[in-house]
Amino acid sequence: MKRVLPFVLLLACSAPAFGQTVDSEGAKQLTDNLAHYFGKKPFDIGFVKVSVEGDAYKLAFDFRPLVDLLGKQDGLKLDLAPYALLTKPRSDGAWDVSGNLAPEGTMEFNGPQGPQSMKMSIKGGKFVGIYDPELAAFSSATSSLEGMTMTSQDARQRTDMSTGAGTATISAAKGANGGVDFNMVQTLADFAESVTTDNPSNGQKLLLTFKSPSLSVDAKGKGLRTKPLLDLLAFAVANEDEAKLKANQAELKSRLLSALPLWERVDGTYSFKDISVGSPVGSFGAAKMGVAFGMDGVARNGTINYGIEASGLSMPQNLVPAWSVALLPTDIDLNFGGANIDLDTMAKKAIEAFDLNKMPALSPEFGDELKAGFLANGPKVVIGHSTIKNGAAEIALEGDMTFPDGEKPDANVTIDVTGYDKIVASLQEAAKTDPQASQAFTGALAIKGFAKTLPDGRIEWVINARHDGSVTVNGAMLKGPDPVVEEGAGQDASPGEGNSGGAGAKLQP
Repeated sequence: MKRVLPFVLLLACSAPAFGQTVDSEGAKQLTDNLAHYFGKKPFDIGFVKVSVEGDAYKLAFDFRPLVDLLGKQDGLKLDLAPYALLTKPRSDGAWDVSGNLAPEGTMEFNGPQGPQSMKMSIKGGKFVGIYDPELAAFSSATSSLEGMTMTSQDARQRTDMSTGAGTATISAAKGANGGVDFNMVQTLADFAESVTTDNPSNGQKLLLTFKSPSLSVDAKGKGLRTKPLLDLLAFAVANEDEAKLKANQAELKSRLLSALPLWERVDGTYSFKDISVGSPVGSFGAAKMGVAFGMDGVARNGTINYGIEASGLSMPQNLVPAWSVALLPTDIDLNFGGANIDLDTMAKKAIEAFDLNKMPALSPEFGDELKAGFLANGPKVVIGHSTIKNGAAEIALEGDMTFPDGEKPDANVTIDVTGYDKIVASLQEAAKTDPQASQAFTGALAIKGFAKTLPDGRIEWVINARHDGSVTVNGAMLKGPDPVVEEGAGQDASPGEGNSGGAGAKLQP
């Protein structure tokens, strides 16, 4: 029953409409289509009911039967207002769908640390879209709201979130290489969140607040395998019985392979403006901040990327010495992620190898083989070109980390600094009156001794750390390889053996 969610149920309008007559027979057919993907239980208990309303079908959700069923099993309490959607067949085979944005109400349950609760209220929430069965997705949709509040609470923390008006648009089309390409844009005004945490050791409360007058989300994807994923859902419903699932595991493997690579690429960005963060030590802020994420699907040489960008940064000046305020960053652009990530081989080998008639379905030895194969592809941890700026200087860095022996890494990092002399001059002036600045000034001079001056005046450090423990900076050895240690060194010798470890001793780095 946990898979039965109102928005997911929309996907089950999988049969083309072609302007069919809206009548009781059509309502029964739509019910059967829904049951194909989500089972008959939601309809049998009265959680979902399909009926005719004018020239459309009404999907009504009554949460009381769900409360009776889940409450007994999980101690769950739901108090959600009845929810309904209207769906109308179109002449082109698609479906018009409309309704409120989401159900409202409260939820309570017993968590690991005691009772937990959540309350949500949406004012003026509306949703309108066109669902295309050929895509198994909405070809277009829009939603809007006038405002929203949500509160969640557990034994130690309470979170209150609210927004003003907002809108969202979705579009989707058939992908060039199969699947569905989609775009989603969302904006929300007056985003605010407060988190109150109880400290059980001293009974004090810690309050953090986050405010932004503008939040926007921009997401896009290529090749999302909507239809094979729906087929997997239908297969799960048809094979809920364990014995039947084991008997049909060959079909399960086939459907899992058909769903790969899940998607070709998914990217998304959250953007805030005029951020204010309140804390017990003062207020932090930023004129703009964005968080970006991107990931390939289950690919042979996949990548994953993260990015954090912020400008106009500010922080409480009492947290740092006065002389360092001018050196604090005002703008950051950090980029990192991974490359050469072979999830395709891992997934296909795992699908081929698992056997539901065995316990466990995959042997521990298989896990070791999978890990070795993954590392053999040469996965990388990547630091993309990143910068940290203030009025006087800019620090840029990039690099990567690989695992040539499968355990200890090789790391390469290049750091360039513009305006380093200004930093040193600032520290030198501050060192006249502040011992901490004096120490920083001495360290800055020492670090510069390892640097290389580039033709444009920047200074650069190319740092290479090898899995043998050696470290070089701009080609100069800063630290040599770690000593080779005899296996068993430092352990008590067995009777009749010397401390040398015997003739069979092995050398390991």
